[in-house]
Amino acid sequence: MAGKKPTLGYPSRTEAVRALLAANVEKSEIARRIGIAVKDISALEASAARTTSTRHGVGTNKTVLFSHADLVRGRKYAAARGINVNELFRQIIEAVLDDELVDAVLDDGAGLTAVSNNQQYGAS
Repeated sequence: MAGKKPTLGYPSRTEAVRALLAANVEKSEIARRIGIAVKDISALEASAARTTSTRHGVGTNKTVLFSHADLVRGRKYAAARGINVNELFRQIIEAVLDDELVDAVLDDGAGLTAVSNNQQYGAS
């Protein structure tokens, strides 16, 4: 595996891509500036997302699959925040769990009260 390749004043291509995306530079423009294919920008973006996890240790991340339709529907919300859709979905899930909003979001009657009552009475 090759080492870091300084790019556009950044220590690596990944860091250059991350910074330019954060500055709302289009992927096609980033690809042109760096001299790589647009598809490679997405790969570097994914690499940056994997290497910048702040809450989870190495090897504890799991992959969750979302439908193409859900990914498309999330684009405008992600773009408004300057992040990609995968990061948006990760932040939503994290916020729902941190703020204990699962019951409110799902509104399916299977909340913690029901779980606690079932455990209290030995139901599974």
